[in-house]
Amino acid sequence: MKTREEILAYGLTFADTYVDTPFSDTNWQLVRVKQSKKAFLWTYEKDGFLNLNVKADPEWRDFWRSTYESVIPGYHQNKEHWNTIILDGSIPDEDVKRMIAESYDLVTDSPTKRIYEAVKKIPKGHVATYGQIAEMAGNPRMSRAVGNALHKNPDPLHIPCFRVVNSKGELAGAFAFGGGKAQEELLREDGVEVVDGKVDLEKYGMK
Repeated sequence: MKTREEILAYGLTFADTYVDTPFSDTNWQLVRVKQSKKAFLWTYEKDGFLNLNVKADPEWRDFWRSTYESVIPGYHQNKEHWNTIILDGSIPDEDVKRMIAESYDLVTDSPTKRIYEAVKKIPKGHVATYGQIAEMAGNPRMSRAVGNALHKNPDPLHIPCFRVVNSKGELAGAFAFGGGKAQEELLREDGVEVVDGKVDLEKYGMK
């Protein structure tokens, strides 16, 4: 992702968003959330590179700055809450996308964010169903949204979506983890027994 067009297109993949050029200087183009009008992605050219301003959780703000030299305190914004990403080719696309996704979640009361927080609460050696996660995230009816959110998991290392199974204890399809046995292997490493593609919810289910 190197061009403004690519970045703005990615920004628009998030729900209820639009591009805005609010200043007389058209170098600044933003992606906002429709209902709140809050911007979560600022784009502008500076010193020969496309720059992005994204909101950052204090827990992750310094991590990104220390990991990449091209992530710096937010230019022209509150440096406690915003980072600037300089698209000089040194940051993998997946991490650029992850930082944009984090920014979106921070400026919205995002069901996706609540889902991820719920998944983080599943203890090692246990599983939870999509329905349980939906209930923990505040809406028992959004089981399908849970599946969609986990399929787009931006941080598998910290959001253990492999611990989520369906109401029968069955594992997800191969597409979700990049291989037919990937989820099963992760669960076994976690101490969860898998038999014929299923987990015993009585034994391993989150209470």
